[in-house]
Amino acid sequence: MSTATTADPSRELVDGDVRAIQRRTLIVLRSAQIPAQAAVSGVIAVIALLVNQLLDSDRLAGTGSAAFTVGAALVAVPLSAYMRRRGRRPGLARAFAIGSCGAMIAAVGGQSGSYGMFMLGMLLFGSGQAAALQGRFVAADLAPAEGRSRAIGSVVWVGTLGAAFGPLLTPWERRLAGALGLDPLVGPFLFAALCFALAAGVILVFLRPDPLQVAGQLDPSASRSRPIRQVRMAAAEVAGNPMAQLGLAAMVVSQTAMVAVMTMTPPYMKDHHHADLSAYVIALHIVGMYGFSPFVGRAVERLGRPTSIMIGSVVLGAGTTISVLGGYSNVGVFIGLMLLGVGWSFGLVAGSTLLTESVPEHRRLEVQGAGDLTMSLFGGAAAFSSGFVKHSFGFAALAYSASLLAVALLVAAMALRRKRLTASTR
Repeated sequence: MSTATTADPSRELVDGDVRAIQRRTLIVLRSAQIPAQAAVSGVIAVIALLVNQLLDSDRLAGTGSAAFTVGAALVAVPLSAYMRRRGRRPGLARAFAIGSCGAMIAAVGGQSGSYGMFMLGMLLFGSGQAAALQGRFVAADLAPAEGRSRAIGSVVWVGTLGAAFGPLLTPWERRLAGALGLDPLVGPFLFAALCFALAAGVILVFLRPDPLQVAGQLDPSASRSRPIRQVRMAAAEVAGNPMAQLGLAAMVVSQTAMVAVMTMTPPYMKDHHHADLSAYVIALHIVGMYGFSPFVGRAVERLGRPTSIMIGSVVLGAGTTISVLGGYSNVGVFIGLMLLGVGWSFGLVAGSTLLTESVPEHRRLEVQGAGDLTMSLFGGAAAFSSGFVKHSFGFAALAYSASLLAVALLVAAMALRRKRLTASTR
């Protein structure tokens, strides 16, 4: 792939006032994250319940979450290749627009009772999720090396405003849908379509100049996406780089553990006749995911990436354990899901930062896309299998399995940190 840089005008912008452009870029990204995260979190709060209603099967309740997570995975690599050629602005705007269409198709499928149409909509909905995830990497395009974690954390954090209100608004959206003669559970999907469309509009209108162009990483002559080739290229970069491997592992483990437990929490609470509280649990969980991101970003800068990943794995494991410790408890579920979100935040911010800065600059987009592909595929597998695990072995087995993943990540981070300390001493 060519490493052609941008034209002279963008280079003048870089030399003139990069910090001002970065500030504007972060404002636009934050503004788009609010409706985008509201769309995702609102759907998460009801998706397992709607699938259960369509199929009358608790075992398959996680397939809806799996569909949009896999959709995000399938879009990740082509999206990064498209942005390499065209820029961040058209890539993010197009992905959000596809996600909006997917939400509408899912709503039609849910209303008509068509599981196939609903799943197609969820696959397309994943495109919006992929764009929301890529926003954290856009925040790092123009950030100085010492400020990448804070930039990523600031964009992740502002999603709290939308992510927390998404589930809290679902009762109102369900009532509105019912008043219109629709199935109440399709209301959040219609709301998600509007939110993704708004996010696309914000990016398309205001993300100027394009941060990738300003950074000199735009390459209009780059070849079109060849996913297998791009993944192989990224894998070759990561294979011989232990720090990049740890960053990727942190992203994957955090996403897998979080998705598996979160997906089955509403059905788990429904089993204990507290389905009305599940939206509030998901809202608090998402506050944990996004609300502490600025503090997480600062911690990552001060403590270092491996140490922050170790902290995240401990918090992640504590959350999954507390959620089922001593049997069912509303308080335990609330606290456990909150901690699960905070642990995920540490893993995502520290892992994304470590992965980005551990590979050469001209390969970052490819590695970022492949990283999101891997993270989303594992998350999709976790969502799909979570219903089977819960049905066959119980929610506790699912939560404790996630705890074991967190322990494995902790051991890997400790080993690499010790190896680095030994090498620096020598």
